[in-house]
Amino acid sequence: QVHVQESGGGSVQAGGSLRLSCVVSGYNHDAYWMGWIRQVPGKEREGVAAVDSDGSISYLDSVKGRFTISRDNAKNTLQLQMNNLTPEDTAMYYCAADLGLPIYDCDSVSWCYGPSEFGSLGQGTQVTVSS
Repeated sequence: QVHVQESGGGSVQAGGSLRLSCVVSGYNHDAYWMGWIRQVPGKEREGVAAVDSDGSISYLDSVKGRFTISRDNAKNTLQLQMNNLTPEDTAMYYCAADLGLPIYDCDSVSWCYGPSEFGSLGQGTQVTVSS
């Protein structure tokens, strides 16, 4: 099982940008699915963006065109560039890694997060967007 640790959250005004970073360590981490999960108090965790071990990338519809995920296996890092942020993006953001596929459609607009026994989740970094 790998270990992940994220950083880079903060507070910005609507329309601003933030970049989240995640350092991953552990054996064979390049074989893992990796992604960003977020959670608002009182709500379930939801997937935001993901890059699989084969390099395929996917985004939650509400962040398409605004967020960019990137992965560098040589540097053991995962990044999330977030542009044109809105107050609806305010949440705790987590870096996640898994040997399975831990996100699935829970309705027409959301990805639910359900890690496998091989999943890892970071401590989280807060992103706050004010209007």
